[in-house]
Amino acid sequence: MSERELHCDTCGSTQQFEAPPCVDGHGADCPERACTGCGTAVVMSFINAPRRSTRRRTAVHHRAA
Repeated sequence: MSERELHCDTCGSTQQFEAPPCVDGHGADCPERACTGCGTAVVMSFINAPRRSTRRRTAVHHRAA
């Protein structure tokens, strides 16, 4: 099991969090962690920002009214 120090809101301090055995097949990349102090479970997630389009945008030409 991999361990990591994180802030536990339930304990109110920094605690060791460990990954329980993963039944979903994630292995070492499992996003679930449990506080070793109180047992509070958290799911770690990383958000990927959307990539900007690589195609060129054409200029918009406005006509006079």
